[in-house]
Amino acid sequence: MTEQANPDSAAATVLVVDDDDTSRYILASWLRRDGHRVAEAADGAQGLALLAAATGEDRPELAVVDVNLPDMSGFQVCESIKADPLTAHLPVIHVSATAIEVNDRAQGLYRGADAYLTEPIAPTEFLATVTAALRYARARRRAERLAGRIAVLNQVTLDVYGARDGRSFAALAAAGAAGLMSAPAAVLALDLDGREVRAATGGPGDGPRPFGGEAAVLGVLADASAPQEGTGTRTAVLTAGQWTGLTGCEVFGDAGEVAVILARTSSGRPPVALAVPARALGGGDRDLFAQLARTCALALEAQRGLREEQGLALALQRTFLPSRLPSAPGVGLAVRYVPAGSRAEVGGDFYEAVETPGGLLLAIGDVVGHSLAAVVVMGELRQALRAYAIEGHEPHVVLDRLDAFLAQFHPGVTVTACLVLVEPGRRSVLVANAGHVPPVLRDPGGPARYLTEHGVVLGLGAAHPPAVRHPAPAGSTLLLFTDGLVEVPGEHLDRGLEALRRRITEGPRDLAALCDHLLGLFAEGRQDDVALLAAGLD
Repeated sequence: MTEQANPDSAAATVLVVDDDDTSRYILASWLRRDGHRVAEAADGAQGLALLAAATGEDRPELAVVDVNLPDMSGFQVCESIKADPLTAHLPVIHVSATAIEVNDRAQGLYRGADAYLTEPIAPTEFLATVTAALRYARARRRAERLAGRIAVLNQVTLDVYGARDGRSFAALAAAGAAGLMSAPAAVLALDLDGREVRAATGGPGDGPRPFGGEAAVLGVLADASAPQEGTGTRTAVLTAGQWTGLTGCEVFGDAGEVAVILARTSSGRPPVALAVPARALGGGDRDLFAQLARTCALALEAQRGLREEQGLALALQRTFLPSRLPSAPGVGLAVRYVPAGSRAEVGGDFYEAVETPGGLLLAIGDVVGHSLAAVVVMGELRQALRAYAIEGHEPHVVLDRLDAFLAQFHPGVTVTACLVLVEPGRRSVLVANAGHVPPVLRDPGGPARYLTEHGVVLGLGAAHPPAVRHPAPAGSTLLLFTDGLVEVPGEHLDRGLEALRRRITEGPRDLAALCDHLLGLFAEGRQDDVALLAAGLD
């Protein structure tokens, strides 16, 4: 029959539950002549038992249930079918020669039936009803399956975009492909350094693992694949033996053919290759698998773009920081600058040491925000700081002028900064702080202490109070730093500041050794830039 060409109308296993032998025989005969397989039951309990025990192709896709059964009503059988999660999807067609009133039909439909036929029933009407019920049930199952796979695809997308490096990317992509296709899967790609990364898994729930094989497999697969398709992907089909010989990956065993989809974001970019057994790409599954391959290629491209942007920002940041420190009489200097972790954005931390008419001006600061724009603002602000400092202004006047500079050229940007003037021949320092973490002064024979005077951050248009003088005897150590050194997400800043104060008190007297000591204790794994400027006052 022409209808059977439609997969939704293909033959099915049908359960017929009827206590009348003749009626059951007639219904089963009609179904078998139409190509269906039939399981028969003489009462409700037997029918439910058959459903519970059936597996594979023997599992019925539809139930035809007489309303009047000897042990229970057909309505009760239907309710039991619909209440079981394993059979709830099963369409139920009620038939009856006696319960033929409108109320009977309405009750059957209300209690879960998908159709209700009353005798006498024409064979064509019966078979058309079976076909319609199967078509609807199969379409619904297909839609539910597709929705589930799209949910998996969305989760895999989040996973691969969040991958830390090439190896974790390959492992996440392989696990995601296996989960999406419910089959073994393998992934090959180039990491951000141009090295091949590979991972394979035997199926959903099987942990991904790397595999070896020949070098430059991606190039071989690209040469063997078909021309680019409309979806932006290319496909290579290999036997399982060819795949194993080429890659050394045995995850597909004797799967027959292996389908490899390669996706790249643009010409000249390396492809990402995802492989599954070819038999797993039936129906619309191939489109989902191709979409996953494109997603993986885009995720790697996003990682490359992020690294390139960060590299540019870091290079620009380094050009904006001092290339050398001045040599001022009676003051020793040491500086350390540690960029944030590889996945963090570049910040606007800066430091400066400028010889001025009034002495050596030390500065530390942080442009609020993490971006290339913050780095640019940092560079401009540092140049302005140098210009105002060599004019001989006191520290708080320099802050006022920097505030005006921000208002004029970068409105809306805020910056924290701390300036310390070391005057020649004076055993004291002048401190002006614009919302920055306070500097630390370690006396030669005593504990370290914070110089806590504060003004408001730069960029708000507020005047800054005069600088405060603090005694600094010979042998003192002054430390200026940015909050990346002590700030821990979820912890109060005071806790980190107190831990740092204790470590400075106990730390080495040599400035370079002190800086390295503090970085080793506090900077490990920080997700913010760390700037550290130490001065020894002779």
